[in-house]
Amino acid sequence: MMTRILNLFAAMGLGLLAATGPAAAQSDLVEARILPGWRAADGTHIAGLQFTLKDGWKTYWRAPGDAGIPPQFDWRGSSNLSSVEIEWPTPRQIRQSGVTTIGYDRTVTLPLRISPARKGGAIRLSAQIDMGVCKDVCVPVNVSVAQNLGDTDAAPDPLIVAALAERPFSAAEAGVGRVTCRLSPIEDGLRLQAEIRMPSLGRGELAVFEAGDPNIWIAPSRTTRQNGRLMAETTLHHMAGRSFAVDRSEIRITVLGPGSAVDIQGCEAG
Repeated sequence: MMTRILNLFAAMGLGLLAATGPAAAQSDLVEARILPGWRAADGTHIAGLQFTLKDGWKTYWRAPGDAGIPPQFDWRGSSNLSSVEIEWPTPRQIRQSGVTTIGYDRTVTLPLRISPARKGGAIRLSAQIDMGVCKDVCVPVNVSVAQNLGDTDAAPDPLIVAALAERPFSAAEAGVGRVTCRLSPIEDGLRLQAEIRMPSLGRGELAVFEAGDPNIWIAPSRTTRQNGRLMAETTLHHMAGRSFAVDRSEIRITVLGPGSAVDIQGCEAG
C-alpha cells in the first residue's frame, strides 16, 4: 500500500546531518532525530525517534484512518541489531474537511525497544523512514537518520520516559471484559462486527482495527455504545482484490478516547 501511494507523489529526499548528539535529518516540513537513550538491565536498548513538524502539519499513526500514509521503517543499514519494537504513544483523532485521520502534530517521540544481535556490544541504529505529512495537501517524505548507541551507563531520557507513559492501556489495565468478533462475507470482502465489554473512555470513542496482514485494508469503523458495551462495525478488503481469511487472534483493536486509549489483541468468535 505504501508503495502504491508513494508512486502518486514525488518523494522528498532528506540528507543526513552530522551531529555530536542525537542524529537529525530535516526538511521544510519535518525534522527527525534519534534520541540515544539507555541500556536496560535485560540487555535491550531503549532509544527514541523524535519528529518535529512545521506548524500546522500533521503525520500519521501506524493505522492512519480515513486517509493518510502509514509510516514505514527500514532498519537494514543498522549494525549489531536483532530487532526494533516501536512503542507507539496514544495518537489523536484529527478531523478536517469531513475526514477523520489518526496521528500526531507538533512533536512526537516514538520509543524504540532495541534488541542487539550481540548483547553488551555497541549498536549502530540506522533508519530510512517513509512517512506522510499533511496540512491542506499531503506530501510523502523520506527521512534518513543514524546514531551510535554505545553508552550502557546513560540515565533514562525524560523525553522517552514521558512518551512511554503515553502508551495506550492494555486490556487488563483498562478492565476490558469479553471481546467478540463476528465475520460475515460481503461481495468484495468481509464484514466485521465487534462487541467489547469495557468502561467508557468518554465521548467520541473510536475503535480502530488492524488485521495483522498489511495486504488487508480495513475501512474506518462505525462505533457506538450500548449498555456498557462498545459496538463497532467495519469491512475488510484484500488489496489484490482476491479472497482471504482472517485469524481472529491477529485482530488488533485500539479504542481511542478523548484523552486515552486501550490496546486489545485478539477477539473470540461472536
